[in-house]
Amino acid sequence: MNKTENALSAWLIITIALLSMIGPFSIDTYLPSFPALESEFNIDRSILLQSIGFYLVASALSTLFWGPLSDRTGRRLVIISTLTLYLLASLGCAMSQDFDSFLLFRVLQGISASGGMVAGRAMIRDAHDEHGAHRAMAYVMMLFALAPAIAPIIGGWLHQAFGWRSVFYFLALYAVIIILMSIYYLPETLAKNERQSFHPLHVANLYYRTMKNGRFLFFVLTLGTGFAGLFLYIAGSPTIIFDFLGLDSRYFALQFVPMTAGIIAGSFISVLLSHRLRSKTIVTIALTIMIGTSILNVLLMTSSEITAVKVILPLALYALGVALAIPGISVLSMDCFPHNRGTASAVQSFVQVLFSALAASLLVPILSASPLHYALAQMVCIVLALCFWLAGNMFKYENLKLET
Repeated sequence: MNKTENALSAWLIITIALLSMIGPFSIDTYLPSFPALESEFNIDRSILLQSIGFYLVASALSTLFWGPLSDRTGRRLVIISTLTLYLLASLGCAMSQDFDSFLLFRVLQGISASGGMVAGRAMIRDAHDEHGAHRAMAYVMMLFALAPAIAPIIGGWLHQAFGWRSVFYFLALYAVIIILMSIYYLPETLAKNERQSFHPLHVANLYYRTMKNGRFLFFVLTLGTGFAGLFLYIAGSPTIIFDFLGLDSRYFALQFVPMTAGIIAGSFISVLLSHRLRSKTIVTIALTIMIGTSILNVLLMTSSEITAVKVILPLALYALGVALAIPGISVLSMDCFPHNRGTASAVQSFVQVLFSALAASLLVPILSASPLHYALAQMVCIVLALCFWLAGNMFKYENLKLET
């Protein structure tokens, strides 16, 4: 690869990483504003949490549309179009005068945010071979990891200085920046002769085939359940910071910075291991780390005194395992459908976001009684992930590849 190709690859990774950050920015930046939003709209915490759940459900369902569309029209058009819609939805959130309007624009944010995530992931796989794609996705994860750390900090600063509406004006500005970067730095990676039909029957048949593909299905379920164990703590951070630890909005960094450090470390280790080990081996190592961490978490939460260190340390280690696993699972699952990577990426994103939505909407509201409940729920998530991973590896890749 010459210097020009290296530069293009670097800008591709940076732009897609920034594009991927829209998801955590959309959730984490307004977490410090929860008390103000509850007061503004005269609602309680359980109702406001639905603004996360609805966002995630909308994001999950819309991936099933954006994936096949990106296989038909190309990745670049989907990215730029959905970013424009996200810009408008963010402005709508900022100007909302009641919770119903706010929730509607949050749904539109979810619908639009998923397009770039799906197309960007497929674009990475288009542009690299298996090992190159693993490394590129690990680099994306390293940059992406900054979002959970800086988003609540930025949100807290903006809220303290200008109020909660400024958070959504910031998200609109962020969308403008990524639109400009996408226009200038994202090449189209899907060749015209590789584009697929967008006919509803063709798309329905393709999704039917993904559901029949046991290897693919169990791999995406591994990702969905494993990530849900981390997302419990992201969606539940207001309860953890405000209620369990008795802190205020200035202390969100106490949870998110160590978690981010874990994601960055896991991504870096994934890059190093990708030069020596296959993706399958790296994912197995990651899941082992996550299992061990969840056991540690439960043991710490059964102690008499709950401190910030006891809550945050296992979370950071679990985040390391998640970041170590995601690049390998993403590559292995998309390789089950090499001619329909946009669609494969869509199903992968759908399952990941859907499980996150279920965690935020159903689990988090009933876990608020105790930190131990969070730890036990996380353990259930990773045990399920390990079972799905073992089941997926019972299927032969070569046989399933013929279905594409």
